[in-house]
Amino acid sequence: MPRICPLTGKRPLIGNLVSHANNKTRMRQLPNLQWKRLWVPELGQFLRIRLSTRALRSIAKLGFLPYCAKQGILVSTIGNDSVIA
Repeated sequence: MPRICPLTGKRPLIGNLVSHANNKTRMRQLPNLQWKRLWVPELGQFLRIRLSTRALRSIAKLGFLPYCAKQGILVSTIGNDSVIA
């Protein structure tokens, strides 16, 4: 599974660790992704999604569907499952 937030698009950053002696070693800074089970009242169901903590804070402030609309993300329901595209 890729370490990419489906809502914000945050992905790992790649750079160098530079020591005092100016030795450079490659490093990755991973986004803080969390599995979360969100209740979406407009859909009347829970949605289990892996998202960044920044997206989680924004969803707590705005709500899930308004946040997705602001980001231009389409959310559709198929049976009991929600699909994010």
